[in-house]
Amino acid sequence: MAEVKPESRATAIKQEIFDLIKEYYEEAFAVKNFIPGESRIPVSGKVFDHDELNHIVESALDGWFTTGRFNEAFEKELAKFINTKRVITVNSGSSANLLAFATLTAEELGNRAIKPGDEMITVAVSFPTTVNPALLYGVVPVFIDVDIPTYNIDVTKIEAAITPKTKAIMIAHTLGNPFNVEAVAEIAKKHNLWLVEDCCDALGATFKNKHVGTYGDIGTLSFYPAHHITMGEGGAVFTKNGKLVKIIESFRDWGRDCWCASGCDNTCGKRFEWQLGDLPSGYDHKYIYSRLGFNLKITDMQAALGLAQLKKLPQFIKARRHNFLKLKEGFTDLKHKIILPEPTPDSSPSWFGFLITLKENAGITRNELIAKLTEAKIDTRLLFGGDIRKQPYFKNHEHRVVGDLKNTKIILKNTFWIGVTPMINDEMIDYVVDTFHKILK
Repeated sequence: MAEVKPESRATAIKQEIFDLIKEYYEEAFAVKNFIPGESRIPVSGKVFDHDELNHIVESALDGWFTTGRFNEAFEKELAKFINTKRVITVNSGSSANLLAFATLTAEELGNRAIKPGDEMITVAVSFPTTVNPALLYGVVPVFIDVDIPTYNIDVTKIEAAITPKTKAIMIAHTLGNPFNVEAVAEIAKKHNLWLVEDCCDALGATFKNKHVGTYGDIGTLSFYPAHHITMGEGGAVFTKNGKLVKIIESFRDWGRDCWCASGCDNTCGKRFEWQLGDLPSGYDHKYIYSRLGFNLKITDMQAALGLAQLKKLPQFIKARRHNFLKLKEGFTDLKHKIILPEPTPDSSPSWFGFLITLKENAGITRNELIAKLTEAKIDTRLLFGGDIRKQPYFKNHEHRVVGDLKNTKIILKNTFWIGVTPMINDEMIDYVVDTFHKILK
């Protein structure tokens, strides 16, 4: 009998494990039939099959638990999808925003480096962590209004908000609907401002056939289970600017000066020949820190999950667009009571949700409508912070407002959204549409 080589035996065992995982998935996560009024219709959630579980287990079986080969593959594949130079993964979308903003404070950016007391233009209808990095670095957020029904920044009001203190514009593409990023990028270039695009809800969205996040200096993404793809927890920063790449990686990796990958030594070829700061000449470059940095890396198991999800991303985006259009078609005859969302001209949204604003003559308040939808097992969400200025944590933070924020006030009182996630099918959408008609008529 031929001797079985240890590596061949290990490969055979691994395949057995994968076969069992598929069996387990089909048993544990079997799709249940939809029962109107009993089955919950989610706004978001993870969509996966045995392939994601296999990837996670294969990563675990490598015995390499920090960032490794799966992360390297994920960053390259995602960069190719977005058509950008570099993608750098982090442990959340919120960390991605923090890292993007921190990067722009780096001393080597000279006069363009953001400093305490500078200003950043944004919108008050926002998720907190689009605004919070500015607060953490002593920068004053300047709020301007959004448009309805795109729910994105009113580009016509940006230039009126610019002062000699303005250094950056940092805004999100609302629920997967791009803002007019070409116009905003032109304003940023004209006034020598940084532009950070928060794409956490907009992976796959394009403006004039170009991916969002690639018009500005830095783009950010989130891979929380609610988003287009998931790592469980995770995010990414991406850019085409080679100078910013080095700064981003340093801030992400403890603020270190060394650029060696995990498990590698002496990439520069002179590990013990540097003299930086007040350290003695020849101090180990691996332990020299040029910035007040963080540790925001992900594990390779997260990256493995993301890599499996990335294969499904095109079909996820297609499903979201289909669900959005089907909802919009179903709600057309309710336009006298609700405002339906519209894509920004020249854009192709990668919808994260379906926004609805109640008109004053709707005959029902938002809370009353949401209560009835909840009773019908239809989940809803508000548009994140609504107006960040009104949040409990924000009351003592310095900020400026340009204009009256008229639409922000409407959104705070009358706007919410429902899901277009790939978890939803046509039968569910028909039930949602029928329920809205019953309530609003």
